[in-house]
This record gives sequence, C-alpha cells and structure tokens, in this order.
Amino acid sequence: MILKKTIGVISDTHGLIRPEVKDLFKDVDLIVHAGDIGSLEVLEELKRISPVVAVRGNCDRGSWAYDIPMSDMVEAGKYSLYVLHDIGQLDIEPKAAGVDIVIYGHSHRPEAFRKDGVLYLNPGSAGPKRFALPVGLAKLYLDEKTIDYELIKMLGI
Repeated sequence: MILKKTIGVISDTHGLIRPEVKDLFKDVDLIVHAGDIGSLEVLEELKRISPVVAVRGNCDRGSWAYDIPMSDMVEAGKYSLYVLHDIGQLDIEPKAAGVDIVIYGHSHRPEAFRKDGVLYLNPGSAGPKRFALPVGLAKLYLDEKTIDYELIKMLGI
C-alpha cells in the first residue's frame, strides 16, 4: 500500500474558526491543532471536517481543556509527529526520539525549517488577527519518500 496523506495543521485559533478553514481542510486525512484552541466548540467544528489531534496551549484554561494533553506523539503512516504549543518547551531531542516532524504554534508567526533531518513547522495563527502578523495555517503532504508542506495565508480580518 502506498502512503499518501495530507494533514491540516492549525494553531492559535483562540475560539475562532474562519470560514476558509472548512474549504482549505476539506480533503485532509487528519487535522493537528497546536494549541491555544480557545474553546471546545473549535475542536467540535474541526472534527466535522476530519479527525483531530490537539494539544493544549498556554491560553487553554478551564475544565474543557483539562483532558487535552500538553504534547502528543502522532503516527501518520511511517512518520512520527511531535506536537506541542510552545517550541521553547520542547522536552525531547526529536532526531534521537525518531521524530520526523515537530509541529508547534504560540508565536503566531508561520515558519518552517529543517534541522538534523527533522521538519519543524509552525502554521502561524488562524485566529483573530494580531498586529501585522499574517493569518494562516499549513498543510503537510506525506508520501513514501517525502515530507512536504505548504504555509497558507488566509484572507480575513
């Protein structure tokens, strides 16, 4: 069987799911939310699109957030994804732990880079616009041989 997966990556929604998200994630196999979700309703809305894995961010407080882990290891075919909110709290050595992709949020700044063969991906913020930072999300494209990504700027204020 050939592995081919598309993963929607979102973070820092702070209680807001923009209408574009449903269309941008309509064909994804999984959605990963890297924290600062804002409400349980955000996760419920995302689950109507595709299965969801989420971690808790520093703004996710209250009884609705207690069962959401601070970090999570996710298997996507042959790839391992480590998800946390704040990269400054990374508590593993990704390459040594066999991690292929580290997904994080918190800064509201989209970025992607590779270090020691590991992809580090921050989709930026998909929630309320903050300062001059873009509003966006990301997609991961996985197949048998490659890990690719797309940082997507969304319209909206």
